[in-house]
Amino acid sequence: QVQLVESGGGLVQAGGSLRLSCVGSGRTARTYGMGWFRQAPGKGREFVARIDYSGDNTVYADSVKGRFTISRDSAKNTLYLQMNSLKPEDTAIYYCNTYPPGTGWGQGTQVTVSS
Repeated sequence: QVQLVESGGGLVQAGGSLRLSCVGSGRTARTYGMGWFRQAPGKGREFVARIDYSGDNTVYADSVKGRFTISRDSAKNTLYLQMNSLKPEDTAIYYCNTYPPGTGWGQGTQVTVSS
C-alpha cells in the first residue's frame, strides 16, 4: 500500500501560481501511474491530471490544459503539480493518488483562488 501526503496549497489571487507536492512512502510509489484530483465545495471529486510511471506520458482535464503541469521525481518519490494562471474555479481541495486511484485518500491540500 502507498501512503501519500499532499502539500503546497494556499491562498492566491486569480492569475497567480502554486506548486503542489505529493510525497509517497510505503510500497514504492515510483512503480505506479499517479494522478491529481480535486474536490470543490459541494461537488464530487474530479480528475485533474495524470502521469505514467516513467514520467513520459501525461493527460490533463480540459479545464486545466495549458495552465497546469504534472511531473514526478521518482528518486524522491514525489509528484508535483505546477499550477499557473489560476482561476477562482480552481478553488478546491487537491489530492494525489495512484492512477487508477486506490480506495484510500489522504487529507489533501486546500487551494483557494480569490478573484
